[in-house]
Amino acid sequence: MEFEQLAKIEDESERINRTYDIFNEDARLNHSKAARVEFLTTVHYIEKYLKDGDKILDIGAGAGEYSIYFARKGYEVSALELADANIAAFKKKLTPEDKIDLVQGNALDLSRYEDKSFDIVLLFGPLYHLKNDADKQRCICEAKRVLKDGGKIFFAFISNDFVFLTEFGYDVNYFSNGDYDKESFKLNDFPFVFHTVSAARKLLADGGIKVLHEVASDGASELLAARINEMSDEDYAQYLRYHFYICEKPELLGMTNHLLFVGE
Repeated sequence: MEFEQLAKIEDESERINRTYDIFNEDARLNHSKAARVEFLTTVHYIEKYLKDGDKILDIGAGAGEYSIYFARKGYEVSALELADANIAAFKKKLTPEDKIDLVQGNALDLSRYEDKSFDIVLLFGPLYHLKNDADKQRCICEAKRVLKDGGKIFFAFISNDFVFLTEFGYDVNYFSNGDYDKESFKLNDFPFVFHTVSAARKLLADGGIKVLHEVASDGASELLAARINEMSDEDYAQYLRYHFYICEKPELLGMTNHLLFVGE
């Protein structure tokens, strides 16, 4: 399926489902040292709040990168994912020892889960796709409903403002022919939805979320991927330390392809 066919699908759930026939989510977080930065950063912040015996809900679990990691650390994990391709990739990685409640479903309807039943809720994939604010707020409301008192929710966004530079790295003509509003510099929300830092803040504030951390989860790692992937393990470890040092600095927050917000 090509983008032109994808754009013609009117049903949003089906369009999201078919998006992952094009994009290989299974390899996105683990195919290189540069790609791994987002995953390692996200895990770093989740582990700040995890306690023994915690229950985790992974909404929009993709191909299971986070669910499997935490299940194999001994946590009880429930995972919900919409896309057929991601469900298939997820299941291929599971072993009989993996205790994960994996279901196919929509982030806008978490009725299968009881109120206040999870200590940690991961809301990563859905906010890459939901276009209208009503759906975004419904998604946030459902995530809040299933969260225990004192629990933490982790939100991921694709950052609007840095994509220009990473795309420029692939296409020297991107600034003239890129798919964005040439006056406002707002990217076209297709096939993914993009948020500025301020838009993400407003969305969460409107949803009644108290934000604890704002994180540039991969920083310039995609832009610098060729160099990062050449690093020795020693240099890469120090690069990660540097990344953790700068990833919450307000002056650098928008210079990232992905944003991580930690809230309660």
